[in-house]
Amino acid sequence: MSKKMLGNIMKQAQMMQDKMAKIQEEAALKQVTATAGGGMVTVTANGKMEILSMKIEKEVVDPSDIDMLQDLIVAATNEALKKAQDMMSDEMGKVTSGLGLPGMGGLGGLGNLF
Repeated sequence: MSKKMLGNIMKQAQMMQDKMAKIQEEAALKQVTATAGGGMVTVTANGKMEILSMKIEKEVVDPSDIDMLQDLIVAATNEALKKAQDMMSDEMGKVTSGLGLPGMGGLGGLGNLF
């Protein structure tokens, strides 16, 4: 492999790394929301997989059925985190598409290195 080709590959890799870092920085600003129990529990998360808020409707709070409330909280939280993860996968896919790396949407000629 020539030095020029290696230099181009390194330049492409650095550009991709910079784009991915920018996406991760922007992730904190993007939010997703999920609900459980017909909207009785609502959870909001960001692209950094952080839970930002949770809203629980008064009607679902039944001291004799705490297990149901816990299940709804877990379900809404898991769904919010899944949505956040899917959002980040979509964003990362935009960066890696067309680049040719197996399993990463393609990294052009870089895929041949791995």
